[in-house]
Amino acid sequence: MKFKAFLTENGVNLLERRFLPAFDKMGKTCYLFLTKDHLFFLHNLLNGDGVQCIAQFRIDVLFDDYRISSQNDDRIAFSLDVSLLYRAVKSSVSICTEFSGGLASNRLQIKLVKKLPHNCTQPMPFLTFETKGYKSAVIQDVPISKPLSRSQVVELQTALDSAQDLPPTLVQVQDPNQLQNFVDRMKHVGDVLNVTISKHGDLQVQTSTTLIRLGSEFQRLSVVGEKSQAPAEDRNLSAQARSERAIARGDAQSVQVSVKHFLKSLQCHLTKPDSAFYGIAPQGACLTVIFQFLVPGTRQTDKSITLHCRLPVLDTGSN
Repeated sequence: MKFKAFLTENGVNLLERRFLPAFDKMGKTCYLFLTKDHLFFLHNLLNGDGVQCIAQFRIDVLFDDYRISSQNDDRIAFSLDVSLLYRAVKSSVSICTEFSGGLASNRLQIKLVKKLPHNCTQPMPFLTFETKGYKSAVIQDVPISKPLSRSQVVELQTALDSAQDLPPTLVQVQDPNQLQNFVDRMKHVGDVLNVTISKHGDLQVQTSTTLIRLGSEFQRLSVVGEKSQAPAEDRNLSAQARSERAIARGDAQSVQVSVKHFLKSLQCHLTKPDSAFYGIAPQGACLTVIFQFLVPGTRQTDKSITLHCRLPVLDTGSN
């Protein structure tokens, strides 16, 4: 089982400044899943109790001279402490910059190794970062779990495949910060968020107590997937009445999620997406948030990077 590569300048930027800060906020540990073509960060994928978060990178986006081999179809997976990985990357980048006098020519190597730690009798696996200077090298080791067995990798791959299913209707929020600011206020009102998404391009978020109801509606959003035209007679109705009628017609779905989970999913804004798509899985199984990244200077989706979250529902709501 071998893995060795050099991080590209773009790869360093993506990990250090965008994705690792986000995953560090999501939770303590995650799986790193390496294949011949992609690298995945998988948070909470095998646990249905919290927010699941999946980031996928095409190898050439992150690495140069990428080499991987294993007896499991050249797939390697292990878990690690995200904060330790983030710290190692930041430190290695800082050292690399010092060694190269601010130039990007000094490359950062990452590889999988086994070492015998102090006071241990068995070698342990590490993800190692190596920065070579003119006269010296700095090595930083991130402890990892024992790499997953063949059956465990199959289980992880199966969970990953099922988590890629798209909701039938997705609505696009162009300014995710606007939604985050509103939900930040909602957390002081209640613990449960009611989310309604319609085929007309409406997204409603609402929380309530016995004394107060606080909600917001985003209308006429772009729709991907199943869509329909809102009836003219619904235009003058309240948001609540319109959503109830849309649900009754089968043109909308509503689910309840934890405010805490929703806020956690918004930590993905640290990855600097260009927009976010929200959708509800069939039968209200989960709330899915897909973050879109554009190729710089264009309006084209950057297909080399994908990121999405799945939030467990507290109640199936109305279908």
